[in-house]
Amino acid sequence: MALLDQWKDMAYSENVDRQKLQALWSKYFQLEKNIYEVLLKNPDEAVHGTVKELAEKFGVDIMTMTGFLDGINDSLKVKNPIDEMEEDTVVQLDFDKELLYKNMVAADADWLYKLPEWDAIFDEEKRKALYKEQKASTTIRKPAKVYPNDPCPCGRGKKYKKCCGKNA
Repeated sequence: MALLDQWKDMAYSENVDRQKLQALWSKYFQLEKNIYEVLLKNPDEAVHGTVKELAEKFGVDIMTMTGFLDGINDSLKVKNPIDEMEEDTVVQLDFDKELLYKNMVAADADWLYKLPEWDAIFDEEKRKALYKEQKASTTIRKPAKVYPNDPCPCGRGKKYKKCCGKNA
């Protein structure tokens, strides 16, 4: 069984006690934060190695590293083959900084996008702009409803019901 399948069975299991699952995620989020603190200190360094080597480098177990690789994969410049990944699969962590920040915002992971290491990468104005851009990208905006007695949006100056709304 591929590592990602093992991770998903463990982290998203419906058969495990809720407290055990909550403890697993609490521990995972702290380890994830520690890894990001290291990566963000040298954001332009492309870290690579086998899954096992990276787990050892960051002081985590293989399953935690698998979860981390799954989480960061959408932020990488070149995606890793996470679906068929094994311990000896070579992976890389060359991430797009703006995309990573936005993905952290999208995941509501404030413990990650508020890390002080971001201060050296983006100034406060840039972080606010990225935050706003990400939030706006997921906001659904409905066009304003045009009522029969409203001016027609085509600009002819007639009421909608006497203009473009006539055939609607």
